[in-house]
Amino acid sequence: MSVNALSTRLWRERELLDLLQFKLEEQQLLLVSGKSRWVGHAAREIETVLEKLREASLSRAVASSWVAAELGMPEDVTLAQLAAAVNEPAWREVLNQHLQALRTSASSITALRDTNSTYLRSAQRAAQESLAALDSEPSGSAEDNGPRLLDTKL
Repeated sequence: MSVNALSTRLWRERELLDLLQFKLEEQQLLLVSGKSRWVGHAAREIETVLEKLREASLSRAVASSWVAAELGMPEDVTLAQLAAAVNEPAWREVLNQHLQALRTSASSITALRDTNSTYLRSAQRAAQESLAALDSEPSGSAEDNGPRLLDTKL
């Protein structure tokens, strides 16, 4: 397998990382706007992208190990080590650009994931508090004609 094939797999992985970032931003917009109805759909879409990303990462790892073997390196070599070992300066530059783009995407995705987790925890806490408040409402007495979801008496 060639460095070209590895680069193709890296491009695919980068495209999926971009899609993951988009889906996380989409989820964040839903959370911020209070559109909780669609958060489950966004989470499923994120899981779908993550599954495709796992497959692409495996494919890239296989291509990396082939290139490493061609260069006489161990199969578990990093992308940075591969880039440094490639003889052609143009391919070295391409691999280094892929590496930088992957690092940038990973950093952005980590920040989005952390922010979304905070929003999700806050939304969950608010929902639990709302349910607890509903559960703690006193049961209706004979004079108020039964339990009420909303207190309409002044």
